Amino acid sequence: MSTSTPSYMGLRGRPLSMAVSTVATTGFLLFGYDQGVMSGIIGSDHFANAFEEVRDDATMQGLVTAIYEIGCLIGAMFILGVGDLLGRRKAMIIGGFIMIIGATIQVTSFPGHKALAQFIIGRVVTGVGNGINTSTIPTYQAECSKTSNRGLLICIEGGIIAFGTVIAYWIDYGCSYGSEDLSWRFPIAFQTIFGFVVCISMFFLPESPRWLLTHERYEDAEHVIAALRGYELGSEETHTERDIILDSIRASGFGSRKSTPVKALLTGGKTQHLRRMLIGSSSQLMQQVGGCNAVIYYFPILFEKQITVGDENMALLMGGVNMIVYAIFATTSWFIIERVGRRKLFLAGSVGQCLSMVITFSCLIPGSTTAAKGAAVGLFTYIASFGATWLPLPWLYPAEINPIKTRAKANATSTCTNWLFNFLIVMVTPVMIANIGWGTYLFFAVVNATFVPIIWFFYPETAKRSLEEIDIIFAKGFVENKSYVRAAEELPLLSPEQVEQEALKYGLIDTAARGAAQAHGPAGVVEEKALSEKSEEESGSHEEVEN
Repeated sequence: MSTSTPSYMGLRGRPLSMAVSTVATTGFLLFGYDQGVMSGIIGSDHFANAFEEVRDDATMQGLVTAIYEIGCLIGAMFILGVGDLLGRRKAMIIGGFIMIIGATIQVTSFPGHKALAQFIIGRVVTGVGNGINTSTIPTYQAECSKTSNRGLLICIEGGIIAFGTVIAYWIDYGCSYGSEDLSWRFPIAFQTIFGFVVCISMFFLPESPRWLLTHERYEDAEHVIAALRGYELGSEETHTERDIILDSIRASGFGSRKSTPVKALLTGGKTQHLRRMLIGSSSQLMQQVGGCNAVIYYFPILFEKQITVGDENMALLMGGVNMIVYAIFATTSWFIIERVGRRKLFLAGSVGQCLSMVITFSCLIPGSTTAAKGAAVGLFTYIASFGATWLPLPWLYPAEINPIKTRAKANATSTCTNWLFNFLIVMVTPVMIANIGWGTYLFFAVVNATFVPIIWFFYPETAKRSLEEIDIIFAKGFVENKSYVRAAEELPLLSPEQVEQEALKYGLIDTAARGAAQAHGPAGVVEEKALSEKSEEESGSHEEVEN
C-alpha cells in the first residue's frame, strides 16, 4: 500500500477541510439568498407588469413566495427517504443542478405564455434542490470535520444564511433602478452562481468517510480520511480514525445496515429517540412560527404600506439596512455559542423577539405615520435578536440532541418541519397584515412568549458536552424518573472513561467493549462487522424491553 498523502483538487489536510467548509457554507449562503430575494421583487410594479395576477393581491403574493417552501419540503423528504443510500456528494450535486434548472424556468417566464404558472413551477423546482442541499450539507460538514470544531462550523453555516439574505436585498435594491426585466430577472438568475459553485465543486471533493464506511467501502474511506487529515495512507493515524468511526457505527446499533429504519425514531426507553427528535424538530418549528419570515420576506412591503407609505425606494433601502443588522448580529453568535450555552441563548432570543413584536404592534395601533416609525425600531431589534440566537441554534441543536443511531433521520425530520412551517408563515403573513394589520405583530408577540416555558422545562443544556454525554443525560433522566433539564444540571462534565462508567451504570451498554479500537487491515474490518452484528442484535432486544 502506498504511504503517500492523497489529495483532492491538489489539496490535503487543512486546505482540503477548508475547501469542504467553503462549499458547505456556499450552500447555506444560497439558502439565505433565496430567503430574501423575493422580498424586494414580489410587491414591485415591474414584477406585477409581468405577472398581473399578483398585483395588489396579498393571497397570490403569498402563494408565489411560499410555494418555494413546498419544493424545499419535497426535497427534504426525498433525502429522508433515500439520502443514506444516495450519498452526500451525489445529493449535493443533484441539489445544485436542480436549483439551476429551477432558476432557469423562472427567468424564462414571459407574459402571454402562462407566465405565472411557469414561474410557480420554477419556484417549486428550485425549492426541491434547496431542500436536498439543506438536508444534506450539515451532515456532510459534520462527517468531514474534526469533533473539536464540528459544532462551530454548523453554527457558522446557520449564521451565513444572514449574509445570503443581505446579498439578495442589495441586489434587489440595485436592480430596482434598472429596466423592467432586469429588476426581477437578474436577482433570480444570480442564484445560479452559488448553485454552480456547489454542484461543480462536489465533483472534485471527497465523499463523507462515515458514509463510505457505512457502505463497507473501507479503502475509499481510508483514502478520504488520510486526505482530510493530511495523514499518510496506511499510517497508524489513518487506521485509528477509521477504527473510531467503525466503533461509532457499531455503537449506533444498526451495524452493517446502510440506512437507519424510520421506526427507530419512535422508540423511548433509556435512549429516548422520540423525545429527542421532537425536541430538535420543535426548535425548527419555533424558529419559523416566531415570525422571522414575516420580517425577512415582507420587510419592504411592511415599510411601504405602514411606515414609509408610498415610498418604495425608502422601503427597499431600509430593508437592506435591516439585513446588514441581521448579518452583524448573526456573527456574534459564533463567539458566544459555547460561552453562554444553548438554553440561555434560546431564552434570551425568545424574550428579545417577544418584546420587539410588542414595540412594533404598539407603535402601529395609533395609525399615524409618526407613530409607525417607532415600529421600525421593533423590527430592527427583532432581527438583531433573531440573528444572534434563533437563526443558528435550530441548525445546531438537533445535531447535538439526537443520538448517532437516529441523527441523520432526525435531522431530516427537523428540516422537513422547518420548511413546512416556513411555507405556512410565508403564506399567511400577507393575508394577516392585510386583514388585521398591527394584530399580526401582537400574534407573534404572544407566540414568542410561549417559547419561554417550553425551553425552560424541556430543553437540556448541551454546551461543552460530548455527544456521548448527552446520551447519559437522557438515560439518567429516564432511570431516575426526573426532568431531563435537571438531569443535565446535576450531571458534571465527564471524561471519556467516566462516560463509559455512567453508560454501564444506567444500562446503555452491558460491557466496556471498544469495538474496532485495535483492528487494522482487512482482518480488523471483518472482526468489526461481526461485532456490529452482535451489537445490533443486543440493541434490538434491549429496545423491546425498554419500550
